[in-house]
Amino acid sequence: MDDMLLKEDLNHIKNSIVLGIIILLTILLFYLCYQAGAWYLDQKSINKQLDQIYDIVKIEEVSDDEKVEIVKPIKDKIDVNDPYWDYTKMSLIDVDIKDLKQINESTRGWIQVNGTNVNYPFVQGGDNSYYLNHSFNGSPNGGGWVFMDYRNNVGELDRNTILYAHARRDKSLFGSLKNILTSGWLQNRDNFIIKMSTEQENTMWQVFSVYKIPTTNDYIRVNFSSDNEFLEFSKVLLERSVHNFGTTVNGEDKIITLSTCYGNTEKVVLHAKLIKVEKK
Repeated sequence: MDDMLLKEDLNHIKNSIVLGIIILLTILLFYLCYQAGAWYLDQKSINKQLDQIYDIVKIEEVSDDEKVEIVKPIKDKIDVNDPYWDYTKMSLIDVDIKDLKQINESTRGWIQVNGTNVNYPFVQGGDNSYYLNHSFNGSPNGGGWVFMDYRNNVGELDRNTILYAHARRDKSLFGSLKNILTSGWLQNRDNFIIKMSTEQENTMWQVFSVYKIPTTNDYIRVNFSSDNEFLEFSKVLLERSVHNFGTTVNGEDKIITLSTCYGNTEKVVLHAKLIKVEKK
């Protein structure tokens, strides 16, 4: 009798465990379906906005004129392998930001990164959280948008201008920024250029460091007390790079930083220095 009761108890426990597993798997399945559905709807909204943006925006390559200034390096410190002078001959891009401001007054400019899908307008919020879950037109969206650090001033470039965006699975926004760590991207020198257009100016930036790093905030500094402090900061960024670009950074340079997630605990980061400016 006792053996029968024990067997019944064991069967009951076994059935309870199986039922519990089934319930957990069902909940997990519903959660994954919900997540997939939410991602799809977010991406559908992003794609619709991108179609609207590309319909109204014309990205023009502009030839150099008297308004173009070349940010010259310190000659005795330039690496013989540095393609700086070749890059300065490349065309800038010009985008009429006023058209984009009709959709979102917080639009600050347009960013284009060679060898990636990054070719978007960027915005700026009152903090670095809003555009993590709001899209270009300001509507709620888990995909967010490309945005500039709230501390930066696009009208008067800081020593370090920082742009963020989510790495979307379909390679939109900063989803293709992971390309910068691949041999294919690194073997093509034409990729080592970033072009930006704002209401105030068109600019070109030369990549000097790319890397993957556990999540930290030490590379997103905006202000520096002196040129020496900035120079020490730039040395840290150069040492982190997975590739030697042969590019020098001096204490008077201005740089741009692009940052996105690589999984849940790491970031992919790109740094480039300003080499060419055209005032509008």
